[in-house]
Amino acid sequence: MSEVINLKNIVKNYKVGTQIVRALRSVSLSIEEGEYVAIMGASGSGKSTLMNVIGCLDTPTSGEYVLNNQKVSDLSDDELAEIRNRKIGFVFQTFNLLPRNTALENVMLPLIYAGVKKTERIKKAERMLVDVGLADRVEHKPNELSGGQRQRVAVARALINNPAILLADEPTGNLDSKISEEIMQLFAEIHKKGNTIILVTHEEEIAEHAHRIIRLKDGEIESDEKNQNPIF
Repeated sequence: MSEVINLKNIVKNYKVGTQIVRALRSVSLSIEEGEYVAIMGASGSGKSTLMNVIGCLDTPTSGEYVLNNQKVSDLSDDELAEIRNRKIGFVFQTFNLLPRNTALENVMLPLIYAGVKKTERIKKAERMLVDVGLADRVEHKPNELSGGQRQRVAVARALINNPAILLADEPTGNLDSKISEEIMQLFAEIHKKGNTIILVTHEEEIAEHAHRIIRLKDGEIESDEKNQNPIF
């Protein structure tokens, strides 16, 4: 397997008023193609900041980030936007769906940015909604869907451009335990297809689905271990 993500001595500081908040303190790690990794930690541990750096949503204060053999610091804003749209899929705790748009229209959104023709967009989005078990919810708007269904729409949207990497930030945070298990089952199926999955969570039972668990504390890696008995 080849290395897709390599972080070396990543530091991220924020200025809050007159205070400097050290969110990440010299974090180094590498993730290989096809890995299923959970990043764990309490609130304020730096896990969401780390995910934002990995997803090219935020730039580190110092250190080096190499993504698919490219130094991220060397890339222009347009190149970073291209990577976010085509190479990385994002799933968030709050779903981030457009409320006035149907499930189909929400899933199609990244394809519009990618310049895909309308007929092809519709065909691909319909197929993706079938894949996540929402064939009968294509024309429903977010407020007509349950929390689990909304997260499935968000997963379908994240996967529509066939990204190599799927980043999920607390993807079950707003869901009950039964629906959470269904979403994690969906993630397991996605992983079997070869996607690299990086999952940020503070919940032990969610992290147990991953094959590798990285624990952060106070902006530093506390442990990085293989999970010998992942769920599913």
